[in-house]
Amino acid sequence: MTATLRFLLPMLGLVWLASPWCASQADAADTPAAKQPNILFIMADDHAYQAISAYPGALNKTPNIDRIANEGMRFNRCYVTNSICGPARAVILTGKYSHLNGFYQNGNRFDGSQMTYPKLLQKAGYQTAVVGKWHLETDPTGFDFWSVLRGQGPYYNPQMLTSDGPKKFEGYTTDIITDIALDWLKEKRDPNKPFLLVYQHKAPHRNWMPGPKYLNKYDDVEFPEPDTLFDDYSNRASGATNQDMTIVKTMNANDLKLTPARGLTPQQKKLWDAAYGPKNKAFEEAKLKGDALVRWKYQRYIKDYLRCIDSVDENVGRVLDYLDDEGLAENTLVMYTSDQGFYLGEHGWFDKRWMYEESFRTPLLVRWPGHVKAGTVSDALAINLDYPETILQAAGVEIPNEMQGLSLMPVLTGDGKAPADWRDSLYYHYYEFPGAHSVPRHYGVYDGRYKLIYYYQLDEWELFDLQQDPKEMVSVYGKPDYADVQAQMHEKLKELREKYQDDTPRKVAKK
Repeated sequence: MTATLRFLLPMLGLVWLASPWCASQADAADTPAAKQPNILFIMADDHAYQAISAYPGALNKTPNIDRIANEGMRFNRCYVTNSICGPARAVILTGKYSHLNGFYQNGNRFDGSQMTYPKLLQKAGYQTAVVGKWHLETDPTGFDFWSVLRGQGPYYNPQMLTSDGPKKFEGYTTDIITDIALDWLKEKRDPNKPFLLVYQHKAPHRNWMPGPKYLNKYDDVEFPEPDTLFDDYSNRASGATNQDMTIVKTMNANDLKLTPARGLTPQQKKLWDAAYGPKNKAFEEAKLKGDALVRWKYQRYIKDYLRCIDSVDENVGRVLDYLDDEGLAENTLVMYTSDQGFYLGEHGWFDKRWMYEESFRTPLLVRWPGHVKAGTVSDALAINLDYPETILQAAGVEIPNEMQGLSLMPVLTGDGKAPADWRDSLYYHYYEFPGAHSVPRHYGVYDGRYKLIYYYQLDEWELFDLQQDPKEMVSVYGKPDYADVQAQMHEKLKELREKYQDDTPRKVAKK
């Protein structure tokens, strides 16, 4: 880009990206159009990439979510900095790792006074709104409108927190979140301003309560079991054995719908009991034990999980249809992601938290007509730290130096190909121990093939070669054949901890 053009950009209504690494990225990316795009950021909770049919080998069909991929780009290698709900959200808002944004684990309180990308968009003339799951303990800041769940929120009849006080709704939460989002789009926003809508679902978070119309879907389906369902956790660090997130032991009667559902209206309870009553009676009569019981639990779990996703997919379709019908789709950047990955029975687990692949890797689908070529796929290493920078660059807003990610715009506008100077490794750090599911604290580095993980409370290491062992069944740490790789990964880990300024002490006080 020439100096003359850089001088003229402000005269054209654009903001030059002044961050020291942004200039080269902006040169590689298409310059945003003078008309700022609308931004629709969609995030589900615990939505595994294995449960989106835009990804190969998915268990289910998600035709509306797939529209984003079919009309845009699918990222095959997108990851997270910290695989847990609240911290992931704080990272996305700030573009900073947990140790810098102050939100290490669920139960912390987000410091809403710090810089966030919605605040920067507000200053650039955007109307901003967040609807759905928030899970950051403090009230949203940087949003002109907000209607968010209290904490995790229920699947039915939620209370939504708003700037005008709490409001109670009757119905299925996934539908209600969409109703509120559409009402804001249709009735409350200024149509003469660009908008940011952060549209975030509670589903498919535990305990996976399906909506009324999907209660009996998959009753006649037997889903294939993961071939690691009965993993014995040998050949890995001790944390894999000592965790508490197995289908066989940790999944409880409430998760499995073997106890009466709570918080339902009489009509909702009638439908619920009609769906689960006969199925539960058949289970009780079968008196299953051992592996047969685990297999039944897996089927009950995966069906309920996918039923919740069916409602998410349907509601995403409602919002995409609105954009189409109102002529907004052409000038709207749409992103679909999850706050992290999730286990769908792999290694006998549910939940997330680990740097292992199913937890560490998250879906990312992006659509922006005229900028992102339809149907493209990228293998560039991406991370949720990159989302705010991407949004800001698309909007023509200066990216603050304190943000630690990379704008994905060069990848998006480059048919999925990463620039020559793109990152070659990713850094991860998980803190929530002691805590739910007993996953030990750990940090690590991943370079697209090798993954080095350090469990610092245990002083144990793992090294995986995902080309030879994609399911991460055998750590090769300490094996002579991998001595050179191990040394190289240690050096990369040291470099990334210094780059991201992570000198976090081993004990992190809960705030």
